[in-house]
Amino acid sequence: MNIATPISHACCDHSFEPEHLHATVSQLFKPSGVDGVYGRTGAYESVIEALAALISSHRPQDAEVFRFAPVMPRASLEKQGYLNSFPQLIGAVSTLTGSDRDISKSAAKYENGGDWTEDLKPSDLVLAPAACYPIYPIAAGRGIVPDEGYVFDVAADCFRHEPSRHVDRFQSFRMREYVRIGTPQQIQDFREPWVERAKGIADAIGLSYIVEVANDPFFGRVGTMMANQQREDALKFELLVPVRSAQSPTACMSFNYHKEHFGEVWGLHNAAGQVLHTGCVAFGMDRLAVALFVTHGAKIADWPAGVRQALRL
Repeated sequence: MNIATPISHACCDHSFEPEHLHATVSQLFKPSGVDGVYGRTGAYESVIEALAALISSHRPQDAEVFRFAPVMPRASLEKQGYLNSFPQLIGAVSTLTGSDRDISKSAAKYENGGDWTEDLKPSDLVLAPAACYPIYPIAAGRGIVPDEGYVFDVAADCFRHEPSRHVDRFQSFRMREYVRIGTPQQIQDFREPWVERAKGIADAIGLSYIVEVANDPFFGRVGTMMANQQREDALKFELLVPVRSAQSPTACMSFNYHKEHFGEVWGLHNAAGQVLHTGCVAFGMDRLAVALFVTHGAKIADWPAGVRQALRL
């Protein structure tokens, strides 16, 4: 991976965070030397596992389960239009290539004070920016979509190049999604109940929240217009939790309607030839876990009994 992220002595220093946040997260994470990438304690991971089990208990009937690698084909990302919409977030995998002599020469540059990364060549892989992206070509590969459409349960370790010193926004993070492929009415019938269901999950684990219309971080001037249109059409809602502050809450779940975008890109259609629409509900697993620790404290044993019961902790 050839991504230049500057490292400074201040990196991973959370002393600038609000006191309530700093006191909690300092017990959960170990710095890696790069903002937004951390070593995680066993207690933290136990909450991630508990959240995954809780979300699985709400898995839609007949949902097919897929788990994806943290990388995906570069050609697939390009085809889906990510390069045009979010180029600022892309992480690409690069490698040293050539003969053994060539690779040894490149590797030796570091010992000689040189820059070995200048010899890296792009591979056919990129880091997955969202868990759902690999599922659409899989669905398309099956041919005509049945009238009932598809529902998928997907998850992946994801990456977005947005280095941050705030622990509610990682560069490397876990994402869980329920994805629906079908007619516009089927997508609507899927998404709307999930907003209420997600509120119930947040209530059960003791999180304060609001749900608001939102937009994705589209790039550039054209992206601003796309974001405005996305909000105007109410294609994206987010469940926001006051992790850092009530004034700047953190998006921990999202409810998305992509309209016909992925259907057109991948040729998803039913027997009648209708281009199908897609939608998803996404869970930011790390953001939810951070929100739980910030809300209830660093010691799981001190969490409210109802929260621990909901999570089976």
